[in-house]
Amino acid sequence: MSPIDALAGLSAWELGYCVTVILLAYGLRGSIGFGGAIGMPLLALVVPIKTLVPVWTLLGFTSSLAILGRERRHVDRRAFIAFLPWCALGVAAGLYLFASLNERTLGRGLGAAVLLYAVYSLRRGAGAPRVVGPVAAALSGAVGTVFGAMASVFFAMFLDARHLARDAFRATASAMLLALSFARGVGYYSAGQFSGESWQLFAAALAPMLAGIYIGDRVTLGLGEAAFRRLVCGTLLLSGIPLLLR
Repeated sequence: MSPIDALAGLSAWELGYCVTVILLAYGLRGSIGFGGAIGMPLLALVVPIKTLVPVWTLLGFTSSLAILGRERRHVDRRAFIAFLPWCALGVAAGLYLFASLNERTLGRGLGAAVLLYAVYSLRRGAGAPRVVGPVAAALSGAVGTVFGAMASVFFAMFLDARHLARDAFRATASAMLLALSFARGVGYYSAGQFSGESWQLFAAALAPMLAGIYIGDRVTLGLGEAAFRRLVCGTLLLSGIPLLLR
């Protein structure tokens, strides 16, 4: 079944649901620089995952470009460079874990860790100690390798542990997601996953994605640093649930 055929069977309510999920997920992206991954498991309830994955990769790449178009000067290059070796280590660990551990057990363990971190940060009112950063970076590589998604949750934990200000957090998270989406997109292209129909679906989702980013950006302008951090922690709480329920 082609992607277009898969969507042709959706009711008007289901199509409306998809548009709403994209708006909300990318509203979060526009607000805090991550959170779009929440939308993928929600869309997978009505859209086949093989249809969704390449389109979601294109949306992730384009949304990062849209955010960085204005925010690139705020990217914390030191944080970005410090992140890379730990993430690469996590990718290697993920390749090992993929073959040796039960995916459900691993997902639940990681989901519990994300929830505990979010609750800790909310109660403390500040990010965790910087030592958490390398662990979160390694987990992002492992999670991206094992599950193919949700790595951005650990990007956020890494940046939160480095206590970045609002604008630097958003821009650096988007730069990390841009690099991840590019690498993943190269892999999917090599595997022949980007069909003409995938590009059509991407074009159909582009307007609600851009609208979500615009709305999220407007919301962020009215947020102080404390409110921004609470929104980050709340999004981490929501993001841990799909891992916990895998």
